[in-house]
Amino acid sequence: MSSRITLILAGLFLLGAVIAGYWGLVLGKQPAPEAPAPVPAIQPVTQAVNTAQDELRKPVVVLRRDVVANLPLTTDDLAVERLLVAPAGSFQTIEEVAGRTPWRDLPAGTWLEETSFEAGGPLARMIQPGERALTLAVDEVSGASGQIRPGDYVDVLVYLKEETDNPLASAQVVVPALRLLSVGQQMGLANDGKPAEPVEVDPKAREEKRRTLPRTVVVAVPEALSSRLMLAAQAGNLRLAVRSAEEKLLARYWADPKATNTTLANANRELYRFSQLAMAQPAAPVQSTPAPRRAMEIIRGTQSSEQSH
Repeated sequence: MSSRITLILAGLFLLGAVIAGYWGLVLGKQPAPEAPAPVPAIQPVTQAVNTAQDELRKPVVVLRRDVVANLPLTTDDLAVERLLVAPAGSFQTIEEVAGRTPWRDLPAGTWLEETSFEAGGPLARMIQPGERALTLAVDEVSGASGQIRPGDYVDVLVYLKEETDNPLASAQVVVPALRLLSVGQQMGLANDGKPAEPVEVDPKAREEKRRTLPRTVVVAVPEALSSRLMLAAQAGNLRLAVRSAEEKLLARYWADPKATNTTLANANRELYRFSQLAMAQPAAPVQSTPAPRRAMEIIRGTQSSEQSH
């Protein structure tokens, strides 16, 4: 009995060995996994491109932090940035700038040039010789519903209402073609074509400043007309009439001295004096008629006669 069990177990072990051997042969015939494709060496190429760009960059001196006016700059205030395009007139080394005194407050990140150290505020750098910057009060109606922008050209009109000294209401253009230098807190461009003040970096703050309804505007007025505009502002209500941007000659409306004299003469010819805007003729003076002289009466006895002087 025991020998029979032994034979059965031996047969089972033999069968298992045959199956295991067969399975090993099948697995050994499967193809080997393919090797991963080699990754191209991109990093050396990128480094080469960055190196070439760095060689093309130009050094530009900028402010590392905010600085205030009338204080000399130190090396701690300055830094050198390498830019692909260097702004015209910028400085390349810190030694060129250290020790110089700016005339106005400058924020961090501002690149420096000669105008950074020249006297004059934003408005003074926006007007031409012979012009004056004059501030006018505006509201939603007189200021074109807040749709005007620095650089626009406007005609200034004055309205005089009917009063005792002005029997007939009237309106007229006081000064034509004035350039807007600023509208509220928005400043325009300086004479060199660059922003008169640093551009607000935060887009939300820039949009909020644009949406705020302006209460004042600053216009560039020819010197000969500044007193007239001041008189008009005190005499009546002013309103701004925006001129078309297609009038390409507006920028030279008052620029040419010869044309300025002609334009000024035409403006004076078309403008009535403020006391005569109603075009009412002054009353003729009353002339008093002298009383007739009385004749002298002469009496001779019973007869009398009159004799004039």
